[in-house]
Amino acid sequence: MTSVLTWQQLRDLKLSELDDAADGWAKVSYHADAAAERVDAEMAGSLAKTQESESAKAAIRRLNRLSSNYHYIRTECGLIRTSVNGLSTELAAPQRRLKEALDDATALSYTVHEDGSIGYPADGKNDLTGEKIPGGTVVGNNGTLTSGNKGLYTPDDKGLYTPDDKGLYTPGSDPGTTGLISPNPHRAKAQDIADRVAHALREAREIDERYRPALSKLKAGQGLTVDAKTWTDAAADAQAVRSAADYLTDDIPLDKSPVSRKEWWDHLTQEQREEYLAAYPNVIGNLDGIPAMARDEANRENLQLLIGKLSGQHDEGSKTMLDGLKSIDYQLRHQDPGSPPMYLLGVGDEGNGRAIVSYGNPDASKNVSAYVPGLGTALDADFAKNDLKRAQDTAIDAQNFDPSSASIVWLGYDAPQMPASEFVHNADVVSMDDAKAGATTYNQFMAGISATNEHSDPHITAIGHSYGSLTVGQAAQQHGGIPGADDIILVGSPGTGADHAEDLNVGKDHVFVGAAANDPVTMLPNHRTAGGMLIGSGLGAVAGTVLGHESGSYLGDLVGGAAGAAVGGVVGHKVGDSAADPDKIWFGTNPASKEFGAHRFFVNDGPRPFIDGQGPTPAHSNYFNPEKDLASATNIGKIVAGESGRIKMERWR
Repeated sequence: MTSVLTWQQLRDLKLSELDDAADGWAKVSYHADAAAERVDAEMAGSLAKTQESESAKAAIRRLNRLSSNYHYIRTECGLIRTSVNGLSTELAAPQRRLKEALDDATALSYTVHEDGSIGYPADGKNDLTGEKIPGGTVVGNNGTLTSGNKGLYTPDDKGLYTPDDKGLYTPGSDPGTTGLISPNPHRAKAQDIADRVAHALREAREIDERYRPALSKLKAGQGLTVDAKTWTDAAADAQAVRSAADYLTDDIPLDKSPVSRKEWWDHLTQEQREEYLAAYPNVIGNLDGIPAMARDEANRENLQLLIGKLSGQHDEGSKTMLDGLKSIDYQLRHQDPGSPPMYLLGVGDEGNGRAIVSYGNPDASKNVSAYVPGLGTALDADFAKNDLKRAQDTAIDAQNFDPSSASIVWLGYDAPQMPASEFVHNADVVSMDDAKAGATTYNQFMAGISATNEHSDPHITAIGHSYGSLTVGQAAQQHGGIPGADDIILVGSPGTGADHAEDLNVGKDHVFVGAAANDPVTMLPNHRTAGGMLIGSGLGAVAGTVLGHESGSYLGDLVGGAAGAAVGGVVGHKVGDSAADPDKIWFGTNPASKEFGAHRFFVNDGPRPFIDGQGPTPAHSNYFNPEKDLASATNIGKIVAGESGRIKMERWR
């Protein structure tokens, strides 16, 4: 379009041609997506399974580049389609109003001038002379208080409407008149038509100006190499399209329940869904209540855009998050055909990063679990390696008992950034605030899982590990409990903030606890006991240092202080513990205790801290791993599959 859209151009614009162009770009996007899938599955995937030579590896690298190229084409063509379709959609209303105004002008035999002003004929009767009241020309007021609105100004002696010292336009003061409102009966009708033309043209020009920069960005030179910089540019392209097509956001039910969002999505046409997926993958992909297939499609798109965005940032946090995103991307592209398929249900760079991955389709599966990780978890390479595998192992174990099972890892909150090994010695600096904040978001997600599941009565299991068990516990204690949850599993738990299992709103017989004998996180002292240990340790250290100093050496100071701290801590523990409830740990009643009232299932004791040479908390990370704790992983799988009656039990602490 020209730099200044005219009413003639708006009138003659064939929006159907824009729609056809949008459909054409959509077809290119579909073909590129299908080609990428064929390259990944039928070519690179097959080659990787059957060939291990250097030439095969080189071929796989080239195929991966080809797949990336197709994916980039899909993304950019989808953005072009959304922009062109959005432009057509938004221009339809002002064009319709313009044509209605022009039809009215034709019906009244008015003249529409090149500049949009309206000429009207002589009519009426001058009471003094008996002659017809002269006709005239009026200029439309487009509703803005800007110099470009000719309707605000009186005409000069040449009939031109330009801002000058003559002041604001007075309705009815046509060229040659005295400034009084014309008594010609056509005058008011002509002014109304002129105003409608001006309004329609102003709106169309604003739309045109909004889309022009977005469309100008969506182009690439020949010989383009799709690399990190390319995806950085693509992220900027997506933002430009979102800024232009902001009308789409008006109807997204961000403030509605997951059930209402599901209903909204179900009533969209396929074309509308594709527009939202192309322009707002970051919103649709993370919107609870949207079906898993659509979220996965949106998030795979958003994953590439996030990788591009973070590739252009050089702070340590972005680099760390980028490592996690790239690992997830690799796993999505190289899935084990013998493993449940992956679905990316959420991804984002807010806070310490967000990622929600399901193994198995949570909408189609009868049994669905959602595991919340704990201490030190963030969107990084460790999360992509370890926490995703825990969800994968759980899905595989559950499917051994019921093939219609899916397992999710949910990193939708900011966990305390402290590894379990440090938490054991610094529990006093960790509060419940992160868990409470995460609980609300987790419940929203779980409501979405229930809303989109295709079964009338799915079996839903909430799983919390480490600090994640506190998050799950807090979610369960909110009004109504965790939406849809039938069972709750707590492993490696420092407490839930609840006194009894029945406080978790699923019934105490549906709360299951795994606590390894050598997992110190499950045996953290309560606040009163810890206070005694801290005071005793401090006083013992002082006394030991003084006695050690008497030996006359620095080593004596050091050894004496350490020994005194240890002895003092033990004494302090005894003093504090004697006045405290033995069933209480750091965040409430010990979930593995009889007082709490949950079912404690059997897990292996696990490696001993330090003694077995694996660090301070090796047993804390083994609950889901069938290679390191088959008993625990099998029990978790049975519960998730709805077979809790078959688990092996263990005595309470």
